[in-house]
Amino acid sequence: MSSPQTTRPPEATAAPPRLLGVLFLGTLLAALDIAVVGPALPALREAFALSERSVAWTFTAFVLANLAGLPITSALADRVGRRRVYLACVAVFAAGTLLVALAPSFGVLLAGRVVQGLGASGIFPVATAVIGDAFPPERRGRAVGLLGSVFGVAFLIGPALAGIVLAFASWRWVFALSLPLAAVVYTLAARRLPESRAETARPFDAAGTIALVALLVSLVVGLSGLDASGLSASVARPAVWGPLGLAVVLVLALGVIERRAAAPLLRPGLVARRPVQIACVLAVGAGVVEATFVLLSAYSVVAFGVEKSAASYLLLPLVGGVALGAPLAGRTLDRVGVRPVVLTATALIVLGMAAIAAAPTLGLHIAATVVLGLGLSGVLGSSLSYIFLAEAGRDERAVAQGLSTIFLSVGQLTGAALLAALAASATDSEAGYRLGFGVVAVGAAALVVAALFLPRTSTGRVQR
Repeated sequence: MSSPQTTRPPEATAAPPRLLGVLFLGTLLAALDIAVVGPALPALREAFALSERSVAWTFTAFVLANLAGLPITSALADRVGRRRVYLACVAVFAAGTLLVALAPSFGVLLAGRVVQGLGASGIFPVATAVIGDAFPPERRGRAVGLLGSVFGVAFLIGPALAGIVLAFASWRWVFALSLPLAAVVYTLAARRLPESRAETARPFDAAGTIALVALLVSLVVGLSGLDASGLSASVARPAVWGPLGLAVVLVLALGVIERRAAAPLLRPGLVARRPVQIACVLAVGAGVVEATFVLLSAYSVVAFGVEKSAASYLLLPLVGGVALGAPLAGRTLDRVGVRPVVLTATALIVLGMAAIAAAPTLGLHIAATVVLGLGLSGVLGSSLSYIFLAEAGRDERAVAQGLSTIFLSVGQLTGAALLAALAASATDSEAGYRLGFGVVAVGAAALVVAALFLPRTSTGRVQR
């Protein structure tokens, strides 16, 4: 495998900690936007007179755009340079943020969310690829673990920040406060980010990208139509089975397209490796679990009578577990390998989700969210990135990380659509939430089984 052409600014070469700090802030920029959406949804619903199903598109539009942009930004990063693409993504994200903050209608707000998603699509994958270029193999796990902890930090400060802003100002300021951070990230990245690219440019898989996005839109629309009070009857409705049937057809079409593509979105060389296949399954599962974050605040209001103004703060114990566990998982990966870390993490996810579904009191619910956060931290970010970096060649690092995020987004979209449909359509809202969380817990048990087939240690392919 040929090595990429690399040019590094003196600042990045001389001070890797500074480089990691820039990547940390950039990932925080994108993660904060996800963290503040949940607390802002009630205000958006009131401001634009929306139903619960409609306002959920605030989250869905961002994730779909993020997913659509991933193959584009990943391919461009390997082709024209990671530094250039990273800077462009930060600028696009800032433009989308401004559009959301100034949106006069919900349609314009969704357009802004799409622009934000496109910008965010290149921030974390390119950051991880830069780590693969700039850090030696024995330090990558710790560096990636630090980036993984950013999501915990974002969800730690995001709900609290959103709650404070919403208490004194409009929902628009919840989004506008990201603009100064975007300016800081752009300025620092322009000075310190090293430039690197794959030596061999690959064509862009436009047909595969279109098929994948169409597949996921069909899946989300179909799942959103499910009715918890009559699942079998709802599946029989054309508005449900039609999109779901189309999704099945598009899965088959995507397989044909990818086998014929010159540079397929789902790279056969990567996907054919067992560790990568397992990592894709883990990414989908982690995405589904992550989607529950959006609903936990609303669930605490319904199930435990928590005031709406305080509900967002109940996410803090969960994300504290994520922030605590992510760097620990990264350090442990370097010492014991992937399988023990992921096995422990997935078992904690099952325990946490099952406890959330059954917890009779608020105290037990909060304790269960901490367990869930610790478990998710061992899968989301560090372990997934570690596997993909170990299996990808130097020319495919950004594309490999993009593949990880694609499957994570699939899980987020599927989980959000399914959980929202069950909660919104059940005759008893609390029972609908508990049913959804229980389904997630059962699905998470499959992740434990998948983790058993991971190699105990890295294959070390990145060292070629």
